[in-house]
This record gives sequence, C-alpha cells and structure tokens, in this order.
Amino acid sequence: MASPYTPPIQTLIDEFGKLPGVGPRSAQRIAMHIVKMPREDVNRLAHALTDAKDRVRYCDMCFNLSESEKCSICSDDRRDSSILCAVEDSRDVVAIERTGEFRGRYHVLQGALDPLQGIGPEQLKIKEMFRRLAPEGVTEVIVCTNPNTEGEVTALYLARLLEPLGIKATRIASGLPVGGDLEYADEITLGRALGNRRTIEI
Repeated sequence: MASPYTPPIQTLIDEFGKLPGVGPRSAQRIAMHIVKMPREDVNRLAHALTDAKDRVRYCDMCFNLSESEKCSICSDDRRDSSILCAVEDSRDVVAIERTGEFRGRYHVLQGALDPLQGIGPEQLKIKEMFRRLAPEGVTEVIVCTNPNTEGEVTALYLARLLEPLGIKATRIASGLPVGGDLEYADEITLGRALGNRRTIEI
C-alpha cells in the first residue's frame, strides 16, 4: 500500500520510528510537528543533534558520557575511589546521582548479559572495569544493574569474578520494582535501595 505522505515526510516518520519508545503514531506526530515548526527552530534542533553527536564521547575510565577523556565524576578527587558502582547505562548514573547518596565512582557496563541476544561478557565493558580495581584501590563494587533477569545474571557473574579478588560485591537492596528500570525510580526509593544494599550470595 502506498504511503499517504510525501517522500520527505515519510522518510522523517521512518527515521523517528527507529528511536526507542517511539511507535508509528508518535513518529507521525513528531514528523508533522517538525514540518510545522519555524525554520529557525528546526535549525536549532538540527544543530543540537549534530553538536551532541560531534562533541559527546565515552569517558576513557568509566565509559559514562563525557565531552573529554575523563568525565566530571572521574575527574573529581573528592569522590571515594574505593567504592565502584557498576551500572548498565549512563542514564542509571544520572538516576543515582539525583539521590545524593553515593559519593564513589561509576563504571558503565554498556548493557547487561543476555545470551539470547548474543550479548556476552566480551560485548560489555567488564574487562575494562577489572583493570581499574587494583590501581584505584577498589574494595567494594556495588552492582546496580536493573532488577530483571539480565541484570540479576550480570550481578551474579560479576560477584563470582570479584570473590577470588577479595573485593566485596554488593547489590542494591529491595525497594525497586522487579522488572523496572533504574532511570524511572524516584529519588527516595533509589536512595533507600542504595543505603540498604546487600552482599551478593553466590
């Protein structure tokens, strides 16, 4: 069936439809809104997209989003380098920072173990994390992966690797809904979960 939209609008809809969480109807609404926007607003949006893509990179230490080789958290000497918080995504760093409860450093794994999707340890930043442990004097790794099957498998995998090194592996306590994502948790719930973290039982 032929598209009812002109090719430029259909292309715009198709591109927005590739974004996470954007369904066909949302993609159509966004595309139609952009077409109606003043040109200067569209230019600002286009510049913001290309500027972010050109300037934002991954921190060489923790793989959080950054504009320089080291992100602002890794560059902050006031942070406790002995406690490392392992998260799946940069959005999780933002969620935890909002609580104001954590003063250690982070390591962004860039995902979670999911063999069914072909995501094994080699696809994550696990080796890079373990290279940091001795030089930074890490004594505890808080595994803040999402409370779902993939997150739990990743937590157990990391705990088993950390045990022979004598580094305590802890997991954030209950308080987060099972199957939920950290980025959607409110500050109080996430803060309590961090404060009541527990050792991962192997």
